[in-house]
Amino acid sequence: MGIFGKILGALKKTRDNISGKLNALFSKNKIGDEFYDELEEILISADISVATAMDIVEQIRAEAKTEKLKDKEFIVDLLKDVIEDTLSEAEAPELEFPAVIMLVGVNGVGKTTTIGKLANYFSRQNKSVTVAAADTFRAAAADQLSVWADRAKVRIVKHEEGSDPSAVVFDAVSSAKAKKTDVVIVDTAGRLHVKANLMEELKKMDRVVHRDYPEAHFYKLLVLDATTGQNALSQAKLFDEAVDLDGIVLTKLDGTAKGGFVVSLCGELHVPVLFVGTGEKMEDLELFDAEEFTEGII
Repeated sequence: MGIFGKILGALKKTRDNISGKLNALFSKNKIGDEFYDELEEILISADISVATAMDIVEQIRAEAKTEKLKDKEFIVDLLKDVIEDTLSEAEAPELEFPAVIMLVGVNGVGKTTTIGKLANYFSRQNKSVTVAAADTFRAAAADQLSVWADRAKVRIVKHEEGSDPSAVVFDAVSSAKAKKTDVVIVDTAGRLHVKANLMEELKKMDRVVHRDYPEAHFYKLLVLDATTGQNALSQAKLFDEAVDLDGIVLTKLDGTAKGGFVVSLCGELHVPVLFVGTGEKMEDLELFDAEEFTEGII
């Protein structure tokens, strides 16, 4: 199955949710005010935020009025165009090497699994990879990461539980410089109940990378669980304020009917999605593509 098939498959629940309601809407409503109100409700039901849904519908209404075209095919194509444009508002950075990729996010979103998939992704591109186990707070976090590092056949730098996460990062980047490693992937803690401490910890690791490995291209990616829908927006805002995010990795996309929140994420926060997890296997990680994602949900 190719990339398009994987993303389409992962978005099946969201697509079924939206397309069934769209078909019902076109069968009972002429295109007018009532139609647009209901279209807005359909988008919101897929977890596109109210503000983004209103903006999308307004753009469609204005364009349809200008073109004087009101058939189903025209409206659906227009909806796809507007959603794709919204998803593309924030331009994704091109990954350059040597790279340090720090993954942030709350506990339970799939950071550890994502690191394993990313390590495998870069290894398949013949890049050398080192993983830094800088979540020293959660019991057995480093052990879990070691399992994924073994599977991906990459090096791991880890310290004892409870040690300073920044010291792990320092050792990892120092080792990467010495060995001319292409990619360092940094795991971090995700305990939001001590929010202030966590954010300070992330900022400290950020400083270590900038100070001790200035020649590296540094990317800070937020891992988001797609099944949390709109709640992911507040998480993204919080982490963006703390570390100035470069992009997002979506996990568990195949488990939700509310994948529409991604549209709000890009439209309101202007943070691009870089990767999408499309399943549980090591190979189930794809580069995000706005056109493919749009085709997957409409």
